[in-house]
Parts: sequence; C-alpha cells; structure tokens
Amino acid sequence: MSLCFFLVKNRNSHHLLSSTAAIMALSSSFCPQLPNTNYFRATPYSSFPTKQLLSGSYKPFSVQATSSPSKDELATRVGFLGLGIMGSPMAINLIKAGCDVTVWNRTKSKCDPLTSLGAKYKPSPEEVAASCDVTFAMLADPESAVEVACGKHGAASVMGPGKGYVDVSTVDGGTSILISERIKASGGSFLEAPVSGSKKPAEDGQLIFLTAGDKSLYETAAPFLDIMGKSRFYLGDVGNGAAMKLVVNMIMGSMMATFAEGLLLSEKAGLDPNVLVEVVSQGAISAPMFALKGPSMIKSSYPTAFPLKHQQKDLRLALGLAESVSQPTPIAAAANELYKVAKGHGLSDDDFSAVIEAVKVKLQS
Repeated sequence: MSLCFFLVKNRNSHHLLSSTAAIMALSSSFCPQLPNTNYFRATPYSSFPTKQLLSGSYKPFSVQATSSPSKDELATRVGFLGLGIMGSPMAINLIKAGCDVTVWNRTKSKCDPLTSLGAKYKPSPEEVAASCDVTFAMLADPESAVEVACGKHGAASVMGPGKGYVDVSTVDGGTSILISERIKASGGSFLEAPVSGSKKPAEDGQLIFLTAGDKSLYETAAPFLDIMGKSRFYLGDVGNGAAMKLVVNMIMGSMMATFAEGLLLSEKAGLDPNVLVEVVSQGAISAPMFALKGPSMIKSSYPTAFPLKHQQKDLRLALGLAESVSQPTPIAAAANELYKVAKGHGLSDDDFSAVIEAVKVKLQS
C-alpha cells in the first residue's frame, strides 16, 4: 500500500489531503472467450515499466498551493506545444492569468486565437523550449508526443539545466519514460502530468493532473497546474501518472459502452430512455458523464468533447498495461472492440459517446 498527496482547489483556498490506495485484482471464470489477443500489444516505443510502476518507492511530500501565481511565478516563461481540443483552452487559461506564454502547433492557424490574446509564437517545439523555462506539451498520442519531444526540431535537443518539460498528454508509461530519458540526457527535468477531464473542464480550469517525475519541477509547475486544474496528484516515479490515467480512462470507456447498451435496452423494452437517464442520475451509479451525455445520445448527437479515437487509443494502451502485469481485463477488452467498430463506421472524430452507434450495429447484425 502506498501513500500519495494531492491538492484540491476551491474558490478560496487549497486543501492538502492525503489518501491511501490499494490495487485489487479480480478475475472471473464465467467471462466469454475473448478474441485474438494481438490487440493487447503496447506502443512500439518501449515496454511498460512494470517494476517501476509497482515499486511505491517514493516518499510523499506536501506543497502549499495558492489560488493565483505570484509575481515571481508570472515571470517564468511558459511554453505550450499542441493546441487541440484540450491544449488550446489550457493555454488560454494561462494567458488570461497573466503568464508569459509562447505557443506552437503543427497547424499554425490554431495559434492565431492565442497570439491575439497576447501569446508569442515560435515555428518549432525546439524554438519554444529554447525560449522558455517550463514547456507544456499536450499531444494526441504516443507517436506525436515522441516526435514533438525527441524528433527533428524537437524540444529535447535544447532542454538544458534549469529548463523543465511537462508532458500532459495521455501516453503509456514506456513512452513517458523514453521522453523523460531524452529530456534528462539534455540536462533538463521532466514531469508527466496527464489530465483527467475533457473539453469543458479544460475551458473552466477544472482538470485533474496526475503527475509523476521530478519533484522540483512539480513544485515549479504547481502554480500553472493550479491555473489549469482543480486538483493535482503527485504519484512518484515517471510512468505512474501515465498508468493512473490509463486506468481511469479504461474505466470511463467501459462505463460509456455499458451506458450505451442500457439506453438501447430501455428503448427496446418499451421504456423512455430519458427517464432512465433521470433514474440513473438519482441513484448510486449517478455520474456527471451520464447526465451530460445521455440526452444527446438519445438524439443520436455526439458533439465532440473527447474524441472517440482517443478513447479507443487509451483503451488499447490500458490493455497493453494490463498485459504487462498479467491482469485480466475482459470487460475493457470487450468495450475496446465496440470502439473499434465505431471507428470503422467513420466516428473517430465524434465524441466517444458515439460508441452507442457501434452497439446499434451489433444489434442489427
């Protein structure tokens, strides 16, 4: 059993809380036979660091957080790489808080709204990192995260002493460790900080950061994390943050697939699915996700807050993590197949709640 500290932000103050977490495994003999396990394969960059993830060798520490950055903290030059559905609102919140922000994105036009708010622009990740003290990166997948950090004109090449790289992308632990090693080889420091939350929490500064890595960089980045989020966890060694995020998104993806089945079953049984959403919202399984997504799912409308392709990617990586520690995950594996069907029907860029369309396809077949 390991101990971690996390900070929760409210309107007036931050409270330091401590929690213990135990990992329990459950396997069942009545699960149906799964398809070929090739889809359990992890990212090609490196294997999952199972010993490191399970070691619990770090010591907890507390940090005093503030609701707004100090003048000295505002003097820190902040870079932001990747201005997609999540990165853009996160960077905008930093700018609005008065931070000195320099941005980059593959599609330059996505930088325009931020430069109009006062951000600076550089044409490559390398140039952003060279001009900044702390550089954040929010990329779509492990391949993009590695390319931006370690590829040609990547940030790692200029990460000397005194510079920090904070990767807030959702990747597997092996990819995170690879990027960390490249950053540290250049003399810089590294913190992984994947986020729990989608578009609206990113816009509202209500994300949850799952951090691991350099403690000093964690302390330096804390005021900026607090601008973009409502709470932050420090989980020890690099790889632990990535693992926690994959477990969280595995649960979320499986929940959504089951919810989709429930909506369709209620309708088939002659019930009003809108009433089902209301019943669920008042019971023990109430979740903001169900109340938010349910009404639009009933109308077959899927405005994108978290793209379906990213949910399927996270399930794939979570299954790779599970394989690396010999943990059966039959429910998540079945959910992953549904998301793959949805992708095959052109729903990759829709919200992940569009997985209900895959369930409809299964029913029709």
